[in-house]
Amino acid sequence: MTEGFDAIGEPVARRVTSGLSKIGTVLRSRAWKGAGSAGVTPTQAQALESLRGRPTSLGALAARLGVSAATASNAVSTLVDKGLVVKESGANKRSVTLRLTEAGESMADRASEWPDFLSGAVETLDSREQVVMLRALVKLIRTLQQNGDIPPQRICVTCRSFRPRVHADPVNPHHCDYLDAAFGDRDLRLDCPEQVDAAPEQQDLAWRRFASA
Repeated sequence: MTEGFDAIGEPVARRVTSGLSKIGTVLRSRAWKGAGSAGVTPTQAQALESLRGRPTSLGALAARLGVSAATASNAVSTLVDKGLVVKESGANKRSVTLRLTEAGESMADRASEWPDFLSGAVETLDSREQVVMLRALVKLIRTLQQNGDIPPQRICVTCRSFRPRVHADPVNPHHCDYLDAAFGDRDLRLDCPEQVDAAPEQQDLAWRRFASA
């Protein structure tokens, strides 16, 4: 019976990829609808989300969004014209820091609500399945980042404060030096504002310990 499925079926990795692609298609469609209802484009909505509580430079914003400097500049210019973003003097005369206005903070909240439909679907998984999925996403994101397919992400496993599997507690085996607290896979973050990249050799060592679980 199993041999029959093996003969006609695609490899599991290809089927998982196909499933992720289908979800990606829906996300792009919903992103346009969600951002449009808020009065911004998806790129502008992503810029607002990225700047929420985290003022940054145009170059850093472009890198975070994975777009060209020109695309980021166009998005920011529109947001400035709409009164959602302001440009402030940076550390030197040539640098500029981007910051959300009060209206921008409100718009960022509105624009970030569109993925709620997917959150509802994820919540149909039991707690263990959600943690397994989160851990798998961390591995995928880290691999894509290592391969240069996506811009650097502020994830736990590349952070200098991340110490995996240093505690005997199977629920909270990891340690965050920044918070000086133990935590488990359910607490892994995909966008941590306090994340600072560790040196490559530290990242490699931490990853081997994390991935070997």
